[in-house]
Amino acid sequence: MFTILGGESRPWKTDLVTLSGKMKLRILSCHGPTSQSSQKNTYLTLPLALKIVFSPAYTIIQKMRRIFGYISLIALFTVPANMAGQNFDRALFREVKPGFFQNSILRDDRHVRDEIKPQPVRKVFAVDLSGISLPNKTELYEIQWHNPPVSQGNTSTCWSFGTTSFLESEACRINGIRVKLSEMYTNYWEFVEKAREYIRTRGTSAFSEGSEANAVTRIWSKYGIVPEEAYTGLLDGRKFHNHDLMVDEMTKYLASLKAASAWDEETAVATVRSIMDHYTGAPPTEVTVNGKKMTPTQYLKEVVKISPEDYVDILSYTQQPFYRQVEYEVPDNWWHSNVYYNVPLDDFMKALKAAVRKGYTVSIGGDTSEPGMDRQTQCAVIPDFDIPSSYINDNARQMRFTNRTTTDDHGMHVVGYYEKDGKDWYLLKDSGAGSRNNDENAKEFGYYFFSEDYVRLKMMDFMVHKDAVKELLDKFKN
Repeated sequence: MFTILGGESRPWKTDLVTLSGKMKLRILSCHGPTSQSSQKNTYLTLPLALKIVFSPAYTIIQKMRRIFGYISLIALFTVPANMAGQNFDRALFREVKPGFFQNSILRDDRHVRDEIKPQPVRKVFAVDLSGISLPNKTELYEIQWHNPPVSQGNTSTCWSFGTTSFLESEACRINGIRVKLSEMYTNYWEFVEKAREYIRTRGTSAFSEGSEANAVTRIWSKYGIVPEEAYTGLLDGRKFHNHDLMVDEMTKYLASLKAASAWDEETAVATVRSIMDHYTGAPPTEVTVNGKKMTPTQYLKEVVKISPEDYVDILSYTQQPFYRQVEYEVPDNWWHSNVYYNVPLDDFMKALKAAVRKGYTVSIGGDTSEPGMDRQTQCAVIPDFDIPSSYINDNARQMRFTNRTTTDDHGMHVVGYYEKDGKDWYLLKDSGAGSRNNDENAKEFGYYFFSEDYVRLKMMDFMVHKDAVKELLDKFKN
């Protein structure tokens, strides 16, 4: 909008328009008492507008005003006209990618810092097995069917992975079916049960990722099971599990309830579930098999077809009476299960040897943080600088458990055996990272090879089908 002075000092309100392809001056109003068109629009072409401005009828003052009016007209017709033909620049949001600063300057800075202050080399005391003939090839072993090894990622859920693998093999042994089942489904409901117990015990029950083999059968009895494809627990394109943030958030939430003495169980469980749903997704309430929809409990009974109550846990330590069902006194037995069949070490090993020779596999747990665990060869032995083989007995085993040099830190699946020089070696399918430090295309990737001595001294318990240990269980009836 422009204002120029007209005759008799009347200001004209004007703007620029285009009519019939020509630029014209539109007079919106001519204010004053003598105006006959104060409410009408008047259109002037550029030449006519200039002619009116320079009319001789104007006074000197008016001529001065028309000069300024002329300047206004020039601005009116030229500036907007130029703007009318302008191509306006566009804008967008562009992803910021690492450039020279990050890729060169900062990289050089990190390199110099590492050179000035190199990271210390981490060393561990370990047995040297170089030059020793070891049975660390899978083809040497009598192997029962099992699914290929899978990684538990950055989680402490070996108990679920090892026992799920064991029960998959049991489904094949008993019913001839080969299925891949969801470890994370069991893990999800185990956390729910842990949260309930934490609230019921007013924050004294343990809440962490660890558990035991018989937690799997306990959860299956209550919640059923689903195939792995129905619930992977992996979101956002993840390939490996990582529960750090999830566990941290749940732990802090429960700690806040304890601090506030807020013991509403259903609210606590609902919140814990919402946290897990965010990180691993909600578990399915039904699955479809061959066009038929079924609940997880139905899937267990009709497809997997194994009974959780058919599995028993064999334990061996002297701090509880032998030939009694006792509690396994470790933190991961957070619900204080007291159904473990406690037997002397010789009976423990005799039962294990017999079971694998009958075609059974077992879920086994114990200590894998020993100098005799060699990650290079994937073999586990008991070196004589630890204890001579002939000295391994109940007391040697118990002493290490009592002073905590033997801990219940890992669960695996025994899938085969091999006899060498009169002693057994066991092939263990593993979900941890320690068995994956070799060629990932090798047949041995994801397996350990445990010597009989290592099992005798460091493996504390195993789960097996009750039919595999009938003779041993009979001793508990007398």
